[in-house]
Amino acid sequence: MRSFGLRDVIGPIMVGPSSSHTAGALRIALMARRLLAAEPVEATFTLYGSFAQTYRGHGTDRALVAGMLGLATDDLRIRDSFALAEAAGLGFSFVPDSAAHTDHPNTVDIAVRDASGAVTQVRGESIGGGAAQIRSINGVEVLLTGEYHSLVVKQRDVRGVLAFIARCVAEMDVNIATTKLFRERKGDVAYTVMETDDPIPPAIEQMLSANPKILSVRIVPSNRFGATSVPMTDEEAREEGLTPTGFGSELSAEEAASLFETMDFATGAQLLAYAQQEDIPLSDAICRRERAMLASQDIAVDDTRRYLNEALQVMKASATEPLAHPVRSMGGLIGGEAAKLWDAVESKKALGDGLLTRAIVYSQAVLETNASMGRIVAAPTAGSAGVVPAVLMALQDVFGLSDERLTRGLANAGAIGMLVMRNATVAGAEGGCQAEVGAASAMAASAAVELMGGTPQQCLDAAAIAIAGLLGLVCDPIGGLVEAPCQKRNATGAANALTAAQLALAGTGSAVGFDETVDALYAVGRALPFELRESALGGLAATPTGCALCGGCGVGGFIAGGGDADARDEGTRDEGSGGGSGNPLAIEHIPEEVE
Repeated sequence: MRSFGLRDVIGPIMVGPSSSHTAGALRIALMARRLLAAEPVEATFTLYGSFAQTYRGHGTDRALVAGMLGLATDDLRIRDSFALAEAAGLGFSFVPDSAAHTDHPNTVDIAVRDASGAVTQVRGESIGGGAAQIRSINGVEVLLTGEYHSLVVKQRDVRGVLAFIARCVAEMDVNIATTKLFRERKGDVAYTVMETDDPIPPAIEQMLSANPKILSVRIVPSNRFGATSVPMTDEEAREEGLTPTGFGSELSAEEAASLFETMDFATGAQLLAYAQQEDIPLSDAICRRERAMLASQDIAVDDTRRYLNEALQVMKASATEPLAHPVRSMGGLIGGEAAKLWDAVESKKALGDGLLTRAIVYSQAVLETNASMGRIVAAPTAGSAGVVPAVLMALQDVFGLSDERLTRGLANAGAIGMLVMRNATVAGAEGGCQAEVGAASAMAASAAVELMGGTPQQCLDAAAIAIAGLLGLVCDPIGGLVEAPCQKRNATGAANALTAAQLALAGTGSAVGFDETVDALYAVGRALPFELRESALGGLAATPTGCALCGGCGVGGFIAGGGDADARDEGTRDEGSGGGSGNPLAIEHIPEEVE
């Protein structure tokens, strides 16, 4: 069982519009790039399942090319990756194959010719929330998750090679987490995938290549460690005010791993029991778990609070920029809704109280940022990225909560999302929109309860009520775009979260507990037909209006009115105007219409 961390749930920080179809796809291609002997020259992407149906509308095509160029998930140049590839001399093509069966609905085969003339074939899967894994290399089944730093060695399957690899890694003072040998037949070509807790020194390539039985060596850095997680010196940590992972004493990685086992909450019941035993909120419980996990990986500094604050600032920008500077989405279905709603709030024409209306406004704005390939935080996915920031920011506006309090809310939300990811799914292609907006609504509901003084039990009750309120919600993106009905469903998710939080704070409880509710979500998701799980082949996407809006029904075609399809394929877009990120209360004028 993979151990998810807070960055897996509140993150990645990424360019939209889809965590599984954009960020996850980019990570597949990035891992494939790292397996090459030289710079890529030509790449063919064969897309299956949901990828094949919606690859243009979700930006999967741009993300795959961006990953092949080595871009990160939050690089705004992703939207211009086609033009960047042309400038770099990288040719590429896409082959959608919706008829073939694959084990995972988000699957892509990548065939790459590099500058050395070698051809590498890789199959990858995007497994939800921006996470990805490689399942085969040159026809040999493997498992490369990107969770750890990885050493991928192509070798002759003969006696003594694996021991030689392990000895060399040990000599480099690198701690081995897992080792797996993959082969088709005994004595043939095999692959060793060695995952390590520590970064792998480049010098190991030369050391291993000295053995004639080793054919190639590739180092694949972990996807988990980005700019916010780079190793720091003790002095840098003190300047940042960060916390050592040793819990006030020196802990070895082995001791930390043992401690982590006691805090790796597999269920809501375990999380609740720990929080009640220690008399702490869920946010503190999950942050202690995070610290133990980092220490078990021999990471000396706990920068969780810093990361959560960075994520919060990105969330705020994504929720406020469209209020002052509306942007038309890539597909043309949305753009300007948040500004219109804010105008209604200012003119006293909005229904409901200030808390609800503000939450609705912010949720719409985040999805507008996402659909225009702006920078957002997947929480837990890009398609549901508006729910958590909408609720947190509305609470801040109305109750004057500090940013520090909101980061606690993010940690609490991360605890709920982690449990849903661990025991069910947050991927729309696996569980429908109930798995995306439903999970986000549960996360926001629990966070709201803690921020308003509720107990850990009430947090879990609120999460269960929120999931129950959206149980069975299908994922049916019109034209394969994360635009409609996605944007307005984020508003529904935010309103549902506030309702669930209010019910839990009033002490109503939940008829079915959190863990059983998560199990039900997973069962319902598995029962949904493929057409209702992000394929753009059912629900609203299959209505006459939905089909009329889709320029290429069933293949994620371009939306009428949003621009020229050929221009999109060349990597151009209407940038719209730039954006400020201040509080909308300070905005003097909101344009009624998008330019």
